Amino acid sequence: MTMLQFSETCEAIAGTTKKLEKISIAGAYLRAAPVEEAAIAALYFSGSPFPAYVETTLQLGGSILWKLIAELSGKSEAELSQIYKKHGDAGAVAGEALPGRTASGLRLTSVQQTFSEIAAARGPTPKASLLRALLEQSTALEAKYIVKIVSGDLRIGLKESLVEDAIAKAFEAPLDQIKRANMLLGDIAETLRLAAAAKLKEARLRLFHPIDFMLASPIDSAEEALSYFENASVEDKYDGIRAQAHVGGGEVRIFSRTRDEISQSFPELLPALASLPSDAILDGEIVAWDFAKSSSAQPSEGEANNALVTGRAMPFSKLQQRLGRKKVSEILLRSVPVVFLVFDVIYAREELLIGRPLRERAEILDSVLRELALAPRREIVSRLTAQSVFSFSGGGDGKAAEDSNGGAGHVRVHRAPTAIARSHEDLERSFLAARSRGNEGLMIKDQDSPYTPGRRGKSWLKMKRELATLDVVVTAVEYGHGKRIGVLSDYTFAIWDGDTLVNIGKAYSGLTDVEIAEMTKWFLAHKTKDLGLRLEVEPKIVLEVAFNNMMISERHESGFALRFPRIVRLRPDKMAEDADTIERVKEIYASEHGG
Repeated sequence: MTMLQFSETCEAIAGTTKKLEKISIAGAYLRAAPVEEAAIAALYFSGSPFPAYVETTLQLGGSILWKLIAELSGKSEAELSQIYKKHGDAGAVAGEALPGRTASGLRLTSVQQTFSEIAAARGPTPKASLLRALLEQSTALEAKYIVKIVSGDLRIGLKESLVEDAIAKAFEAPLDQIKRANMLLGDIAETLRLAAAAKLKEARLRLFHPIDFMLASPIDSAEEALSYFENASVEDKYDGIRAQAHVGGGEVRIFSRTRDEISQSFPELLPALASLPSDAILDGEIVAWDFAKSSSAQPSEGEANNALVTGRAMPFSKLQQRLGRKKVSEILLRSVPVVFLVFDVIYAREELLIGRPLRERAEILDSVLRELALAPRREIVSRLTAQSVFSFSGGGDGKAAEDSNGGAGHVRVHRAPTAIARSHEDLERSFLAARSRGNEGLMIKDQDSPYTPGRRGKSWLKMKRELATLDVVVTAVEYGHGKRIGVLSDYTFAIWDGDTLVNIGKAYSGLTDVEIAEMTKWFLAHKTKDLGLRLEVEPKIVLEVAFNNMMISERHESGFALRFPRIVRLRPDKMAEDADTIERVKEIYASEHGG
């Protein structure tokens, strides 16, 4: 199979909006290809050059791609920007801008070999050189899809779940077995190989490969929550980082919801987790924690299990200081200590537990954490640099590493406190108590629910309410992506600081397609500076935006940032002068953070 055949198949898939037709086209291609090339194609259809579990990346950023397309096409920045506005992604720009060969004969295996060489190359220059050579051998259509694969998104309406459907169709294999194998392996290519050999049942969990997290659906009220199930399990909804901890053989690795490893940002959690006597995968929330403050964290009526004794959560803005760091300074370790609040177990005692109901998983989790509390400390093995890891051995009391905050040995891994709610009055009381503890709201869970990776059903619910709303002025707009190609849908907005507008956030959700189209016309007619994909505009449009939290931030001139901002509505009834002020912002921040 050639790269051109793959690219033509992608064009056919992109040419239909019908999901079944997309699956049929992809399935026919995979069935006709030799197994090894079909395995590569399955990866590419999923938008990735490598399996998820190997964590290999090309490390070719958008700026490198843009520069390479400009050099090979000979077109100006303005010309390329115009093409981008029309299509909305770098691959389509390459397909239109690059001259390309009339024929190439490139095979998928050759493309994959080049991708492996790019991943192994050190530094942007040799990586760009290898990609340049590949593009120079390609037709324009092949170049389009090579760049799309490098960018990580084919944009043909073929998500990985549909690739699973296509494999099932190609090899007449049960779809549930396809999905299970891909989840356990983190490798759609290996899943295809097993399907082709009728060996899907041989797939086994690959530890240290993150699986998709179970997700929660938002609800508006306690009454709505109990309309889905009764006797709900209730936890505080913490404003932290959802995390999946994999533990095995003394090795610990922690992954975020985006499947990125974040162990290096939280080194003090690793020794505590390494003490687990058996392999496990735990699901929970990493939260910045103030051990000095007292907390009424325990749910009432003795229904808590392993509730925290002292301390309370700190704002997310504190935790944000820890993110993305290869090495955490002693100052940060002292000023922003963290805990891991565990609320579910995915794998333990050599058993995958996702099919068990929550009430059974909860019992197993309690047992696992009791073992952790009694376990001696063990030497930690990690892929992090030695300077980034707390490493120690010897007996102990089951506590985590000695805390840098004052030298006290604080327990770093806890069972998230839970309670049972039997009425909407119970839920409302729990919600108000959670908010009084500085948390976002409640997680409400069906005790009979299995763990469904990647799904957002009605078995897990989240109840929270906006902190406040602000009236803001739009100062800049950007062109959107995907179905919003060609319209200005990303709005940067500001509030008043004296007589000056200072930016405080950016939002792109909340308006209808009709409203976005109408506003695009207005912004194009009232732009003050054209920066290509971004326009600065006359500050006349007022929006009402809602948000969950407010943080101190250097990202915006206001010194603040809004967490999860979303547009509530346009406010044509208000003048720009009527927008909120920095004083109002400070009042909201003070009310949220205690003065």
